[in-house]
Amino acid sequence: MISLIDKYNIPGPRYTSYPTVPFWDLHSFSPNLWKKSVVKSFSESNSTEGISIYIHLPFCESLCTFCACHKRITKKHSVENPYIQAVLQEWQLYLDLFKQNGNTEKPVIRELHLGGGTPTFFSPENLKILLEGIFSTAEIPDEHEFSFEGHPNNTTKEHLQTLYDLGFRRCSFGVQDYDLKVQKAINRVQPFENVKYVTEVAREIGYSSISHDLVFGLPHQDWEKTESTIRKTMQLKPDRIAFYSYAHVPWIKGNGQRGFDENDLPSGEEKRRLYENGKKLLEDLGYKEVGMDHFSLETDELYKSLISGKIHRNFMGYSSSKTQLMIGLGASSISDSWYAFAQNEKSVEEYQKLVANGEIPVVKGHILNEEDLVIRQHILNLMCRLETSWDIQTAFPELEASLQQLREMEADGLVEIYDNQLKITEKGRAFTRNVAMTFDLRMLRNKPETRIFSMTV
Repeated sequence: MISLIDKYNIPGPRYTSYPTVPFWDLHSFSPNLWKKSVVKSFSESNSTEGISIYIHLPFCESLCTFCACHKRITKKHSVENPYIQAVLQEWQLYLDLFKQNGNTEKPVIRELHLGGGTPTFFSPENLKILLEGIFSTAEIPDEHEFSFEGHPNNTTKEHLQTLYDLGFRRCSFGVQDYDLKVQKAINRVQPFENVKYVTEVAREIGYSSISHDLVFGLPHQDWEKTESTIRKTMQLKPDRIAFYSYAHVPWIKGNGQRGFDENDLPSGEEKRRLYENGKKLLEDLGYKEVGMDHFSLETDELYKSLISGKIHRNFMGYSSSKTQLMIGLGASSISDSWYAFAQNEKSVEEYQKLVANGEIPVVKGHILNEEDLVIRQHILNLMCRLETSWDIQTAFPELEASLQQLREMEADGLVEIYDNQLKITEKGRAFTRNVAMTFDLRMLRNKPETRIFSMTV
């Protein structure tokens, strides 16, 4: 009898957006259309909910061979200042855009995240210059969420204190796995003591939400190693745990995922066991599963946002708050105006050159049509709340065909289908990406001829 893993473990998107990047309509996109969508979104939403900012800080001192992010490997910290100045110049270009049509509002920054790369590659002094440069032009509401990703090996007390003083209350540390053999395979050797130090110092300083990122499906992993990593993590009891499935996409240019033998990766069935056992252990230890790959304590804002129905998902992952407009700053960053997506130039040098020439450095994007907006909301509902519903406004021509695809999943106990509602069951939670794919009209109409996504399990 074929297992659910064998049946549903197929390539599929992670749905941090809809349409997903490979299915953007690049031909109908233009920088001018992007700018118009930003002006529209800013005028509609800034005064009511504010905006979000994602800043991509791409530099790392060494290459982690599990990482598929856009990064630049260097030990030369002289790259910091020119890059910061470019990001501040890019921000000024958006400030000028916000003022179009006579708008005099300052941007209200509700949410800000520093991602990478390795944000803590940058010195605390340079991070302060960057952030104060942005904050001096904006309003910061009392209820804001500022967060950053830190590498346990190079995050210092000075980093943590500086960012705390600037309003950051959430930090995320990449752990992945504590087993030395696994760490060596992914070129990410960091002792438990380093993670313990930054976690405890963050708590002492006053951070209210500390997150650890764990990854299952890495080379040489088995349940014994993963269980040991989770139990070590429990000694520090982070407020959130991201329990990510390793996305093996070695065909994407520029990542280091050919740094180990693919035969060392767990099989689909073993990887599924790591998730199931890990999920049960985390729940036994007091964590609640949120969305598709996150766990949090009941006291954390992420879980509270799930209960209140405010949880959101975008290019930054799951968030406890939603803003209509998200501006991505820095090389390779992706922005979202709700009506359009835009991605910046990936090359650091080309990005800096475009900004120096006074150009918002977007090089590709997608303008959402009315159908896209409907499908986007359905997929957001599934990814955040594990259910969606429809009426005459939110139905779409292929809805019956989508539901027909889901009948087999219903027979397997993964979903429940009602007259105008779809719910993902607890058994089906691990297959959320598969369920969302049945609504993905752009992918269904243009099935890729080559593999472009990681496996769903």
